Amino acid sequence: MGTGKQIGYIRVSSADQNTERQLDGVTLDRIFEDRLSGAKADNRPQLQACLDYIRDGDTLHVHSIDRLARNLFDLERLVETLTAEGIEIRFHKEGLTFSADVADPFQTLMRQVIGAVAQFEREIIRARQREGIAAAKAAGKRFGRPRALTSGQIDEIRARRAAGESPSALAREYGIGRTTLYSVLSSEQFQGLSI
Repeated sequence: MGTGKQIGYIRVSSADQNTERQLDGVTLDRIFEDRLSGAKADNRPQLQACLDYIRDGDTLHVHSIDRLARNLFDLERLVETLTAEGIEIRFHKEGLTFSADVADPFQTLMRQVIGAVAQFEREIIRARQREGIAAAKAAGKRFGRPRALTSGQIDEIRARRAAGESPSALAREYGIGRTTLYSVLSSEQFQGLSI
């Protein structure tokens, strides 16, 4: 291990996932933990805080390569940047360690292969999601928040507003916000009507 601090970085993809198995039994001076997708390193606040905190001589402990990066570009950039700054990186699951002092071509190859596999897995998951969404849409499934109003209610609101009823009273009666009401009234036929 490096002579500096022992820093841990933990990441899970969602708030309800358990982080206990990551770096279990590793003695660490400080832990940084993100609970969000690892698609891009720049979008993980605790990883950024970790990178700002860690210094020459420190060791960064990560459970596995895919916890640090989900694409090969980010993985290579992070490892090269950190090792150039004198920081050792340990991937516990894979049993790989990288530092500026030790250039092991086999370990570099293993890191790149594992990083490429992680990226491939992510792309497969995304392709399956797109296929599932397309199939659901073709079957008539709707996505997003349910509509607040039926088309009949929209027609009623427009007619009542055109007759002079107040937007606030209409919004209260139909249980919608004024923004939703204004959206309903924003069709071309209501452009000139003061709301």
